[in-house]
Amino acid sequence: MDDEEAVLAGHIQEIRRGSVVLACLSVLRNQHYGYSLLSTLEDAGFAVDANTLYPLLRRLEKQGLLTSQWNTEEPRPRKFYAVSETGTRFLDRLAAEWAELNGNIETLLREKS
Repeated sequence: MDDEEAVLAGHIQEIRRGSVVLACLSVLRNQHYGYSLLSTLEDAGFAVDANTLYPLLRRLEKQGLLTSQWNTEEPRPRKFYAVSETGTRFLDRLAAEWAELNGNIETLLREKS
């Protein structure tokens, strides 16, 4: 990878890192366990590394944006996550901010120099 590609990859990673919370909260409007969340995000074209996702889930839960519960009825226990009421309000505000930023960027991209 040459220097230009490395710089581009770093900027793309920053864009993705900044949007992972919004993506996770969006998906977790419906309950998921960690691996199913990873798969759903990946299927939507938003691949996230497990080493990034699991600490993020713990942080969002600690912030009161997610709830969790263990399902031990299956042979393999799984911790399921869902957006809390606070998380839903937070998601709505993040989504509005995202839409505004996206619109502003689109305007800038369309403008001629």
